[in-house]
Amino acid sequence: MSMDELRRRLGQVSDLNAAAGLMSWDQETQMPPEAAHVRGLQMATLEGLAHELFTDARTAELLDAVGTPEDETDAAVVRVTRRDHAKDTRLPTAFVEETARARNEAHHAWLDAREHSRFSTFAPHLERMLDLARRQADLLGYEEHPYDALLDEYEPGMRASQVRPVFADLRTRTLPLVRRVAAAGDAADYGVLTRPFSPEAQKAFAWRVAGEAFGLKPEFARQDESAHPFQTNFSRSDVRVTTRVEPYWPACLFGTWHEAGHAMYERGVAPRWERTPVSAGASLGVHESQSRMFENLLARSRPFWRRYFPQLAEVAPEVTAGQDPETLYRAVNRVQPSLIRVEADEVTYNFHIMLRFELELALLEGTLKVHELPEAWNAKMAEDLGLTPPDDAQGVLQDIHWSAGLIGYFPTYTLGNLLSVQLLEAARRNEAVAAGIDRAEYGPLLAWLVENVHQPGRSLTPGEITERATGRALTADPYVAYLHEKYEDIYGRKAEG
Repeated sequence: MSMDELRRRLGQVSDLNAAAGLMSWDQETQMPPEAAHVRGLQMATLEGLAHELFTDARTAELLDAVGTPEDETDAAVVRVTRRDHAKDTRLPTAFVEETARARNEAHHAWLDAREHSRFSTFAPHLERMLDLARRQADLLGYEEHPYDALLDEYEPGMRASQVRPVFADLRTRTLPLVRRVAAAGDAADYGVLTRPFSPEAQKAFAWRVAGEAFGLKPEFARQDESAHPFQTNFSRSDVRVTTRVEPYWPACLFGTWHEAGHAMYERGVAPRWERTPVSAGASLGVHESQSRMFENLLARSRPFWRRYFPQLAEVAPEVTAGQDPETLYRAVNRVQPSLIRVEADEVTYNFHIMLRFELELALLEGTLKVHELPEAWNAKMAEDLGLTPPDDAQGVLQDIHWSAGLIGYFPTYTLGNLLSVQLLEAARRNEAVAAGIDRAEYGPLLAWLVENVHQPGRSLTPGEITERATGRALTADPYVAYLHEKYEDIYGRKAEG
């Protein structure tokens, strides 16, 4: 009976978190602006209730009473719950509620600051979020660096001391490629990327392909617009993705397909984990491997555009006029240092992540002050990518993460990039999967991902999933080889050096 009671309690916690998540989704997509303050209080109440229920004495008693269940599913639920409970009991409910209120206020301050490109109006809120992050790190505890406690929330077991050498190696092996490709000149007519393409047609085409190619169906998913694209879900049967529409139409298309990768991961988690702490992705790095795989390894591939070029021509003839699948493939794989992370190409994207990682470390350590952040951001952009943002909106204010208190989150993007190639390389060892990928028919691949990556949810660690699926620990080698092979092909011998 103890296991039944524990599962009921975990289901109630899950339901409260789902209700708070639904309010957050509504805030980003539907909510009228005047509701912001009250919405913050409502979300703080729900998150506080969920935290209290999960961390109170009865939960601990139930965990003690169930011991180690013989049933494999129950044993995984108990194991993950114990880990989360041990961490969450270190965070007082008052702190959780304070963080929720601060996050809501910071979010709306960020929206206004970005709209008017004024970092100074957001700076006090960022100061508060950093203070909360430092307090959270102290409450959770760490051995080496306060960043480790925050990073562990998104990538369990990972430490800053592990990320640093990975990033340094990646920089060493890919910066010369950035330089060579940038010097190689155009590989296609890039004007096609801003040709007239109506907002509704963009969204409709992106959504249609997300369903046909990647399995994202309206029976369990929906798409809306938001300032910053994201995916959220309230069960495996209720998945939401958002996108944004711009004259640069790849932002909408590839943004949708990126979020489709996240969505299909949550959809693929086994139903037996529903309404328990196991029912989620193993980590944000593993999550990002799915979104980057769908967005880049599949949707920016030659087979994909050979298959979907005719459909694009039907809905956007102005875009495809004078083009063919090969020229469009080359265009959407343009390498050009960009100010905006979410628009960055595969070769330069990780430099955006490394910049944010280094700045976060400096802010937490106190070697960089918040008011110095725009200048430090611009200097690092100039050093790595040869660009200087003309304003704060295109620089330090472009991402939502810091307003949401997501400090320690950014490294997972690059970890996901590395894992995406390693997983696809392993999946292609299956002949049916490889043949499907070559025809842009991704059903066999999705089935392989569900079996090897999605179904376990959080019952396996990121390292266990990686080794089980690929046969080895995470390494940058496949990713670096992929970048060189793909872009030396697109840009010709001038990119080979």
